[in-house]
Amino acid sequence: MNNFLRRCCIGIFSSGLLLCAQAQAQEFRLGFVKTDRIFKEAASAKVAQTRLEQEFSKREKDLAAQDAQLKSAAGKLQVEAPTLPEAQRVSRQKQLADQDRELQRKRRGFQEDLAARKNDELQQLLAGANKVIKQVAEAEKYDLVLQDAVYVNPKHDITDKVLKIMNAQSIK
Repeated sequence: MNNFLRRCCIGIFSSGLLLCAQAQAQEFRLGFVKTDRIFKEAASAKVAQTRLEQEFSKREKDLAAQDAQLKSAAGKLQVEAPTLPEAQRVSRQKQLADQDRELQRKRRGFQEDLAARKNDELQQLLAGANKVIKQVAEAEKYDLVLQDAVYVNPKHDITDKVLKIMNAQSIK
């Protein structure tokens, strides 16, 4: 009989804990924001992308033109190499190698500058998004808002609300 009472008490205690946990869970509001959607769909993200394209398009075209010129010169040397004197052939090969190294240096500089500017723009965008997320969380009394997770139930996703506010603010 004693064992039976112990099991009943454990069952009643477990049920009480479960009910308390459910009551607390109903009070706790959780939200989730998909950062990648903010980076793709926010009007300010599209403006930033356009700004980056305008800022870096000339350098990118210049690099492409230099690359085409270098390939053309290399092709021309390959055709002419059998008929050129050894010293002239070696001199032109060295000149092409120097031009190639210089082009690679310029490409690395371009990529570093572009990456740094993209990072700056993303940080500004994220700072703006975080302000809006905080506004939504405070207005709708969320206890916790997460960004980026492996899985989230869609009922907790507030990304659309955040995007709507961010896009409305960028129009002003």
